[in-house]
Amino acid sequence: MTVSATAPDGVPEIGPEDDLVAALLPLVDLADGDVVVVTSKVVSKSEGRVVNGAREDHLAAETARVVARRGPTTIVRTRHGLTLAAAGIDASNVALGSAVLLPLDPDASARRLREDLLARTGRNVGVVVTDTAGRAWREGQTDIAIGAAGLLVAEDFAGRVDAHGNELAVTAPAVADEIAGLAELAQGKLGARPFAVVRGRADLVLPPGEHGPGAVALVRPEGGDLFGYGAREAVVRAIGAAPDDALPFGSPVTAAELVEVVERVLQVRLVVVDDDTVAAPGDTDPRVAVLAFAHGWLPAPHPHGDQCGDHRDDLRFARSTP
Repeated sequence: MTVSATAPDGVPEIGPEDDLVAALLPLVDLADGDVVVVTSKVVSKSEGRVVNGAREDHLAAETARVVARRGPTTIVRTRHGLTLAAAGIDASNVALGSAVLLPLDPDASARRLREDLLARTGRNVGVVVTDTAGRAWREGQTDIAIGAAGLLVAEDFAGRVDAHGNELAVTAPAVADEIAGLAELAQGKLGARPFAVVRGRADLVLPPGEHGPGAVALVRPEGGDLFGYGAREAVVRAIGAAPDDALPFGSPVTAAELVEVVERVLQVRLVVVDDDTVAAPGDTDPRVAVLAFAHGWLPAPHPHGDQCGDHRDDLRFARSTP
């Protein structure tokens, strides 16, 4: 198998309402099954998403919640669901004193481009809109798909058998991200080549009129990620115990799991009242409440006249709703 990426030179500077397809077509010869890769920056420029001011001036408006802070770096979850430094706001390759915000709906942008390409060329291609992202535990950055149309964004190998007869349990290559990374090798960061054509994976391209789930399918929902906060931010959020901060910690553990972790860490024995309620002595270590919150359990009122053992002042925790 051969998979190639070609990024043409000669793309003009893109401005508001510029026709991206018109800028691309003189530079490439498309074939059915190609994947057209477009940087989010030129999509944003064409959609009027260039703003005055520094990145910090627009960070709050583009942020759904802060994931972590470390010095001048702020990692946030955007309203798209993406987790990016500075909400993906970029101040490079743009006039001084300006910044580029991400497209409002990258999947919708990809769909429009795909439909326009089909109408003008008759070619059935997939489209990927890309942005640059860092990776946990890894230095450097790579491009990922933040928008996609007409493309199978992830393959599913679960249940298949390898050459040795081993059944694959959880194997789902994020092929849209792999295409984005391959395209960036040809585009380069300073090459003024915002378009690329990836050829050789026509099997991933959907029939005309079928746009697929989009790149949003690659975004884990809130609470589904094992690392919903940075290490320091998780400590702060658990101690603060604001109800709105609970979801990124994930689904609540069972009562038995909470009893085990509290006893292991603090040597405090909780009592299981029922599947959704546990109790601790009223004079227990206050850190129990921190551990409970981080595991999806919130303080609960003590029922009038009820008691656990001989203590009417027991602290109670109830499992929150996921």
